[in-house]
Amino acid sequence: MDLEKLKYPTGKLKYEKPTADLLKQGITDIENFPKKIKTIINGLSAEQLNWPYRPKGWAIKQVVHHCADSHMNAIIRFKLALTENKPTIKPYEEALWANLPDMANDLSDSIILLEGIHNRWTTLLKSLTQQELERTYVHPEYNKTFDLATTVGMYAWHCNHHYAHIKQALDHKGKF
Repeated sequence: MDLEKLKYPTGKLKYEKPTADLLKQGITDIENFPKKIKTIINGLSAEQLNWPYRPKGWAIKQVVHHCADSHMNAIIRFKLALTENKPTIKPYEEALWANLPDMANDLSDSIILLEGIHNRWTTLLKSLTQQELERTYVHPEYNKTFDLATTVGMYAWHCNHHYAHIKQALDHKGKF
């Protein structure tokens, strides 16, 4: 099987400012993500939660915990951009975070985090004006400036990307 397709089942992220329709769809994708995750992992055994989505890839459990970590950082990035002039955000080593001891925790904590974060985040996103969507932050890891409209698209992709990883792990029944 093609490793690139396993890494990017929904395709690689494109850093593009979304159209109005894509922005609306992105907000909907972000809003619906916790429910989709909760539904797909409901009833999975401990063994299934440890199935990787590709060879040497994260287990389903790590993907869910990663999404909680990532999306906590995301809402902070939005709030920084909305309250400061072109702030520089703090990147983090997601691969190292994925191996910290809290990744062994039950997924209920990360589901609660995702539900709360996405509820607040969606409220914020739906309230943004065109002018606010043009506000920016600097990502020092990429040495690049991102506007909030583009960032909505990036995180909608992130939601769909990791949901597809979980589906992929389940479809392959941990045979990686």
